[in-house]
Order: sequence, then structure tokens, then C-alpha cells
Amino acid sequence: MQDTATLTSPASLAPLPPGQRIEALDVVRGFALIGICLMNLDFFNRSVLSVGTGLPPGLTGIDYVAAFFTGYFVTGKFWTMFSLLFGMGFAVMLTRAEEAGRAFIQPYLRRIFALAVFGAAHHILLWGGDILFSYAVAALFLLIAMYGGWKTIVGGVILLGCIAAIPGMNDYGSGVPSLLVTGLVALYLRNDTRRFGLPAVSLVAFVVAFLLVVAAVVMLALKVGPQGAAVPMLGGAGVLSLLGWLAKRYQDPASRRPLRAGAVLWVLVFGLMSVGTGIQYFLSQPEGQPAAQVKAPQTAAEKEAAAAQAKQKEEQAKHRKQRADSIARDTVVVSTGTYAEGVALRASQFLKRPPRELGFGMVLMGVFLIGTWFVRSGVMANTGSHLPLFRKLAMVGIPLGIGLGLLGSLVAKSHIAGVNDTGFQFAFGLLMLGSLPASIGYASLVILALHSNSWFSKVRVLAPFGRMALTNYLTQSLVCAVIFYGWGFGNFGMGRAAQLGVALSICAVQVVLCHWWLSHFRYGPLEWLWRAVTYMKLPAMRIDRTPAAAVPLPN
Repeated sequence: MQDTATLTSPASLAPLPPGQRIEALDVVRGFALIGICLMNLDFFNRSVLSVGTGLPPGLTGIDYVAAFFTGYFVTGKFWTMFSLLFGMGFAVMLTRAEEAGRAFIQPYLRRIFALAVFGAAHHILLWGGDILFSYAVAALFLLIAMYGGWKTIVGGVILLGCIAAIPGMNDYGSGVPSLLVTGLVALYLRNDTRRFGLPAVSLVAFVVAFLLVVAAVVMLALKVGPQGAAVPMLGGAGVLSLLGWLAKRYQDPASRRPLRAGAVLWVLVFGLMSVGTGIQYFLSQPEGQPAAQVKAPQTAAEKEAAAAQAKQKEEQAKHRKQRADSIARDTVVVSTGTYAEGVALRASQFLKRPPRELGFGMVLMGVFLIGTWFVRSGVMANTGSHLPLFRKLAMVGIPLGIGLGLLGSLVAKSHIAGVNDTGFQFAFGLLMLGSLPASIGYASLVILALHSNSWFSKVRVLAPFGRMALTNYLTQSLVCAVIFYGWGFGNFGMGRAAQLGVALSICAVQVVLCHWWLSHFRYGPLEWLWRAVTYMKLPAMRIDRTPAAAVPLPN
């Protein structure tokens, strides 16, 4: 474990000088920004509430080709890549703090707070598809996993449980399992204590799994409690048992624990989603087909089950209608409404956002952990010495990641509510499962290009673009809002192919402007502000071009 005193003690704080930056990180970050822009433009031309519903229905010709390309070669890959880079940035800042013997946790908490403010302002004032606020929440989970004690975790669980007990605040209860999983990750990363020959995390996982099995058996045998909860409890016990075994099997070397924990979290979430919905899809009656005539329920248990199923279908239909109404309202406001109407709508939507980030934050934390490993292992500090690794990651990650998404596309490309719910969830699960290996493969390909002796090495032109990632990301939203929204130029609904042209044009202009800006200034405008809040110190902005004093030559 890290020396907490070193991480929190006051010391001289200073931003990282540009000369000490890792060029590969800036180049990959610039490449990721292009993918982010390609993906985001789609949701400046339809409601952002339709995120995760696949390709827009009714597309033909070149617009269909453009949407298909974006949907299976871009979507999910670039925010995942940005998440990896965020974790790498965390590790770079931590490593620099350790080397300088200065505080880390307090400045990083200020950094998280500033990011949350940027994200909230972005969501409310410009666009509801913001991811900065999500990163801020996930960064808190990362800090807990890396440095939080058991009192912090237990206290957080109790606090979230109490908030969830307040009427209208029950969504905060979703943070309880996320925080418990984060606690298990913390045990795996930092605790080497063994009991009964087992690591602490394995022992905890096995004990909780045993208790879940006992509780499920009692519920089924005595017919107490909600009978439908027994199967998920048994499933949870199975997952915990698997995690306990993995933690025991892959405990050493300790340096690889962040990589393994992050990969397991990702596969656990989207792998289970794919397996569960896949079983349901392939074993159930084809969706959209009329239900086969079944025997009427006779026993009390059958009647209770039938009533529960009917109620569930009613709730699902109600939810679909509410979602459709929300999308329709959002579309009208952003396409024809005033700026004030858009801000008011997004502000109301943002109030519902924090509890929904708690589950997503845990997933992002896993990607952050993988990013920290790439830096703490020394791979990113000297990418030229690890080209065989990057070559292998590109050759495996890209075909595997893209292939999983394309495999899902054979089942469903678009979500039609009430018609192909299960099939699309299965396809979407495969798409997301493949996004992590694809994003690592893409990043590796960029690094290989950077170190090549061909014209591919010119990819380093993206480095200044990546250095100003925060400014560029928010500027992209501002420009797109002006171009597409009703209060701006009103080009909402532009064809998908034309959108790609606009996105690439925006990025090209930004690359040129970033080169000019960084030839005069040390940081982008928002990067400067972010650093100032992080270190509570105003960094020099302009590049000092004062010539050094002449040194007299010896006689």
C-alpha cells in the first residue's frame, strides 16, 4: 500500500512542465477526440436519450453505410479509449507526486470536483451527452479502490442506503452494490492478508456466496420472501465464487492486479449481460411473434406467477411509453426550441443523473484501473521499448473487439421497443464486450504508427490536439450546438454521411488552432483553469520567449 502521509502531506505543487509530457499519451488522446466527435454528432441530430438504441431506423444508401461504420467501428470504442487515458493520467499525476514527495489525494479531489463542475455545466448549458461528470464519479470510486479504508466503504454503503430510503430517492440504492464491488476490488489490490490459506478478498467472496446460497435455499424451501429473488441470489453466489477463485488464482504478481481487476469488471458486467440475454433470446419464443396458446394457470403458485408476469409486462409497456414521450419532447426542444428551453429541459434531466452514474462509475473505474497499469508498469513511459506488446494488442484486440460487435449485428442493429428488446440487448452486450479490446487495439495501432519509419509517424501532428483535450471536447459541443440546434443554425436531422464530414472538418480546424495556440501558450484555456483549481496555484500561461542573458566568453 502507498504511504498515505506522503500522498496527503503539504509540499510544493506545480503542474507538469510540457517538456516532461508523454508524447504517446497526447497523440492517442488526440486520436480519441476524433472518434468522440464522430460518435457525438449523431446525438446532436437525434435525441441524446436514444443513446444505446443502435442504428437509427429507416437509413439507406450512403447514410446507412456511414451509420453502420460509426455504429460498429466507433461507438463504444472511443469513450472507452478516453477512459483508459483518464486512468493513465491519474497514474502519471500519482507517479509525479510520489517522485516529488508532494501531496496527491487533496489536489486530485479538487481535480475531480472541477471535472464534475465542467461536466454539469456541459450537460446543462450545451448537451445532455456529457461524459465528464461520469468520469468525476468514477474517479471517486477509483480513489476508494486505491486508498479508501473499510470505514469509508461501510460509511458510504450506509449513507447511500439511508438516501435510498427517502421517498423519490430510491435510485441511489444502485450505488450500494457498486460500492461493495469497489470494496472487493480494494481488498484485491491492497490487502495481502491470508486466512485459511485464502486471500482476504477470496474469503469474503466465498463467505458472502455461501450466505446467499443459504438464504435462497431457505426462501425456496419455506416459501418465504419474494420467490423470484432466489434465482438471482443463486446467480450472484455463483459470480462471487468465480471472483473468489480468480482472486486466489491470480493474486501475484501484485503489479498486475489493477490490470486484472479492471478486465474482470468489464467482462463481468458485459459478459453476464451477453450470456443472460443470449440464453433468453435463443431459448424463448421469437420476439414479435404471437404468443402460443398456453394452459391456463391452475394452482395458486401458477396464478401468482402469471399475475407477476402480467404486471411486469405492464410496467415494461409503461416504461417504453414514458421513454418514447421523453425522446419526442427532447427532440422537439433541441430542434425547434429556444436556448432557454433547452437549458431548462437539460437541467431537469441532470437532476436525475447522479444516481444513474453510480453503476456506470464502477464500470469506468475498471477501465481506469487498466489505464493505471499501463503507466505504473512503465509501458507508456517508454512505448518504443514495448512495440511487440502493442503489436500483439492491435492484432488481437481489433479483430476480437470489432468481431464481437459485428456478430451481434447479425441478431439486431436497431432497438425497436417491445419487438426485439431481448435480441437487441444481446447484440448490444456483445458490442460493449468488444469495445474494450477494440479500444486497446486502436490505441496500440496509433502508438505503432507513431514509432514507424513511414509517413504513418506523422500521426504525432495530433499531439497538440490531445494536449488540449478538455478545451477541444467542450468546444466541439459548442460548435455542434450552434450548427444543429434550433436556437442556432437549425441543421438538426442532417444525414449521417454529412455528419461525418462536419465532424472531420471540426477536428481538422481544431488541430490547426491547437498548433498555433500552443506555440504561444503553455496550456489550453480550460486546461489552465483545471490545473489552477487542482494545484490552487495560477500556472504561467504564456510561453516565455525572453532571450537568455549573454554569457561573456573567457579570455
